[in-house]
Amino acid sequence: MSEIAKLEALEILDSRGNPTLAVTATLSNGVKATAKVPSGASTGKREAVELRDGDKARYGGKGVLNARDHVNGEIQKAVHGFDANNQKVLDKKLCELDGTPNKARLGANAILGVSLAVARASAADHELPLYASLGGESANLIPAPWFNVLNGGSHADSNVDFQEFMISPVGAPRYSEGLRAAAETFHALKTVLHKKGYNTGVGDEGGFAPQLTSNEEPIELILEAIQKAGYKPGKDIVLVLDPATSELFEDGAYVFEKSDKSRKSPEQMVDFWKGLLDRYPEIWAIEDGVAEDDHAGWQHLTKTLGGRIQLIGDDNFVTNPTIFRQGIKDGIANAILIKLNQIGTLTETLECIQIARENGYGAVISHRSGETDDTSIADLAVAAGMGQIKTGSTSRGERIAKYNRFLEIEHELGAKARYAGAIVYERWHKTVKA
Repeated sequence: MSEIAKLEALEILDSRGNPTLAVTATLSNGVKATAKVPSGASTGKREAVELRDGDKARYGGKGVLNARDHVNGEIQKAVHGFDANNQKVLDKKLCELDGTPNKARLGANAILGVSLAVARASAADHELPLYASLGGESANLIPAPWFNVLNGGSHADSNVDFQEFMISPVGAPRYSEGLRAAAETFHALKTVLHKKGYNTGVGDEGGFAPQLTSNEEPIELILEAIQKAGYKPGKDIVLVLDPATSELFEDGAYVFEKSDKSRKSPEQMVDFWKGLLDRYPEIWAIEDGVAEDDHAGWQHLTKTLGGRIQLIGDDNFVTNPTIFRQGIKDGIANAILIKLNQIGTLTETLECIQIARENGYGAVISHRSGETDDTSIADLAVAAGMGQIKTGSTSRGERIAKYNRFLEIEHELGAKARYAGAIVYERWHKTVKA
């Protein structure tokens, strides 16, 4: 048995230049591994708590020295000598040690750093890649990525209300070809924007963030770029939207503050999406189509469009097994976004994925807007075998690290490697046939 001998946390910076944690786990036989914790900007109210110091004299209050000290002190003492190969027992101990329902005392960033670092150390101890350690021999499905190519909302200083406009190369025969298609489309989009006189600076997740004239113009520009790159919209490459509507929801209405200043009731918001799908059948999925607090709106959205398109819950589910089970019971969404730091342990994350599988829901592994070069979510996506991931554009090193990790996995698996593009396309093809 390889026991946890030492934990060591370090305050580092994420892709926004804000503090986060890197946690290194050392086992009794000397094997060690490090995990780095991401951070979100657009967050659900019920997410596990990311512990910040609040000291305005350091990093504007965003320091994580307290979380660091929890790892190096209380957590290390509590789990010293634990079997590193028993992830469930470790994660249960971490949750019990914190003692709060949302990991507010020790911090989800501290707990997740430990959970992931030990999982990586256990994989290294068995001389296995993380995806094989977590998923076993059947872990060979490389997900269809969602590439964020245009940013708006809280991720960019622009007049577009919606946060993310993404593409997914579902028509490619293998992952490496899908990555190429996405990269070629991204560069084609830059050319399209440049010719129209738009700025080609990028936002937090690597997508372009120009000043545009409407919420629909990004769709038109992306469709033009797909064709310019030599691909067929709706077949080779489909569109995915994340409008982050929780940030538009005010006093029971959706306010399009950045664009036309219009207000829409929940019913009108669902009608808006229906009309958009009628005009753009290339749209294949919508994440957070209504706000996390708009329970009736979610039920109406799911009833109206759930048989036609993939509807992903993020802010309303926050990768929480208990909340997710209730949402399924209430008839909300037909897919879930999976973010490790929303819940704080690897075990709870895998539980959410299993709930999705058992109930016929889709599951999409996701990064956060504040990222690091850690590639754990790439391995998790392959281990889980759910076939979809969103982890930013084909620019910015912290995003490319994940995409390059999939290239390594595809190479390691050789002939065993399968690409999920055709699988997830067929499952959700009603979107492009409607």
